[in-house]
Amino acid sequence: MKKTVLAAGLMLAAAPSFAAQKTTFVHLFEWQWADIATECEQYLGPQGFAAIQVSPPNEHIQGSAWWTRYQPVSYLLQSRSGDRAAFINMVQRCKAVGVDIYVDAVINHMASGGGVGVAGSNYGNRQYPIYSAPDFHASCTINGSDYANDRWRVQNCELVSLPDLNTGTPYVQNTLAGYMNDLLAIGVKGFRIDAAKHMAVADLAAIKGKLTQAPLIYQEVIDQGGEAIKASEYTGVGLVTEFKYSVQLGNVFKTGRLASLSNFGEAWGFLPSSQAVVFVDNHDNQRGHGGAGNVVTYKDGRLYDLANVFMLAYPYGYTQVMSSYQFTDPDQGPPGSRVHNNGSLNCFGSDWKCEHRWSYIAGAVQFRNNTVEEWRTTNWWDNGNNQIAFGRGSLGFVAINKESYALNQSLATSMAPGQYCNVLKGSLSADKTSCSGEVITVGSDGRIQANVASWDAFAIHHQAKIGTVVQPSTYQRTVVFIQAQTQSGQDMFIRGGLDHTTAASRLGLNCTSSNYLCAMPIRHRNLKNATTAPWKANDVYLDWYGREANQSTSAEGTALDWTTNSWPASWGTTRTVAVDGYGVEALNRFGAHYWMLDVDMDCSKTINGWFELKAFVKNGQGWEANISQTGTPYASQNHMAQCGKLNVFTFGQSTALIEALP
Repeated sequence: MKKTVLAAGLMLAAAPSFAAQKTTFVHLFEWQWADIATECEQYLGPQGFAAIQVSPPNEHIQGSAWWTRYQPVSYLLQSRSGDRAAFINMVQRCKAVGVDIYVDAVINHMASGGGVGVAGSNYGNRQYPIYSAPDFHASCTINGSDYANDRWRVQNCELVSLPDLNTGTPYVQNTLAGYMNDLLAIGVKGFRIDAAKHMAVADLAAIKGKLTQAPLIYQEVIDQGGEAIKASEYTGVGLVTEFKYSVQLGNVFKTGRLASLSNFGEAWGFLPSSQAVVFVDNHDNQRGHGGAGNVVTYKDGRLYDLANVFMLAYPYGYTQVMSSYQFTDPDQGPPGSRVHNNGSLNCFGSDWKCEHRWSYIAGAVQFRNNTVEEWRTTNWWDNGNNQIAFGRGSLGFVAINKESYALNQSLATSMAPGQYCNVLKGSLSADKTSCSGEVITVGSDGRIQANVASWDAFAIHHQAKIGTVVQPSTYQRTVVFIQAQTQSGQDMFIRGGLDHTTAASRLGLNCTSSNYLCAMPIRHRNLKNATTAPWKANDVYLDWYGREANQSTSAEGTALDWTTNSWPASWGTTRTVAVDGYGVEALNRFGAHYWMLDVDMDCSKTINGWFELKAFVKNGQGWEANISQTGTPYASQNHMAQCGKLNVFTFGQSTALIEALP
């Protein structure tokens, strides 16, 4: 096994170089072998992932449901993911780029019922190509109460009516070891033992003793307390999946206080860190199976980002990242489409979710890889509720804000002074002179003057430091006015950023696969308008894509505020932007009905200072027509504004006034 967090206790004393190490594996659930091979070469290898858990590769029953993969018919390497040749090709290609393969090994039972498997093998009445009736325990049912009271029934009766292999017999042990040794000979480096709790520890140890190599073994043992069979019993065979971690993390992120996580791990009754495999969610509990609980999944949007950031930043366990597909029915099988289809990446839409490619999760993997040598937390800070920050010695620092308001705090760190790339939102250039995303500054006193938006986070590490010259902030105040005659009950939103085609040709950005690259990072300066403030919460990008994760469902994009240059007495009490968030605004010298965007914008994301936008009047005119503005660096059907300046437009018209802010 590669040097990972599992040996962290030894690393602190043994490795002074602080080089990045591989700390995390990903479960590419139900991916085809050819797609996994391509993903290894194009993404997982370059991004420093340690390994992939693949779905069971052996012959299974026919059917579209995901759980058909967990009903073995034979140990022929032919499954919904591909045949033996494709499997071997995948293992070899992934190995070539430094990514190991872990197989999900279903060795507790065989398929129920009867029929023909996906490789053409007949089965039924406890007869299979490799087993017959004497190789199974006598038929009996595991009752719900047995899990707390009857160890024997849990390990000898049938899990959901699946014929239970007698793993204590030499023939069954030799057959299972033969299957696993075949996989090891191909190049597989590890096994997840499915339903390990339903097999005696002695049986698993005997099977392990028959293996020709020493793979990583991690065992599925669902133990959330009150069980007759404890997860700790299995640590002599290998690592164990710590389901309590997933459930408790979900409880905290959904209904608890992040401040309570300062001692997350063994102090919460979990297994020792060196013996635990941990995850935010897995393929079972995201569907309400496998012990379930208050689990955070991809369906929770930004909350899922933040939970993964914490897991990957906090020093506990061997971390597994989930990579799912979209489902509405818990039995639903994988999409019929490929992930990699003739050069096109089918991620982030309504088929494959590819959470491992989400910028916050991928960036947090980088953080963990580069902070493993400091297997401890330092400089913990919290607000007593849902804002936390902590360091990993001098190697990294992270802050997470799950409050409804910004985190504005001076945070002490152990980091060297300088500027760092927030790896959750961007990456350091090859020459280490620039960052593609947000930049975080550590002052000469080792402190960060943090400004973290609601439901957002940052993570920096020592290998993401930008050169040695401290550069000024790339954020500049940017103001946009759009004049539109509106009525009571109507509101204006804008969407914008960079045109995908132009960004590709001028900046070399692929905004189709990573759409945030064409978005403008923003921080709203005016949060005083009671109507628009809820729409601005969790709106951290000016983008083309509408409502962001955890933004109000009634938001149509980025909200603007109604302003005027005067307030007649007949209108009643004077309202001002400075006090009320709308009304009279000092920068508005133009007249009434000038809707205003006032933000700090990351000008480094623009094209030579330029960005595009288009307006929408809710409950009114809707989207404005195409624009033909002159004096712009390239043709566009949208308004074109300049970052760091005052920009004045008229709804549906091509006129523009752009000038320096006072």
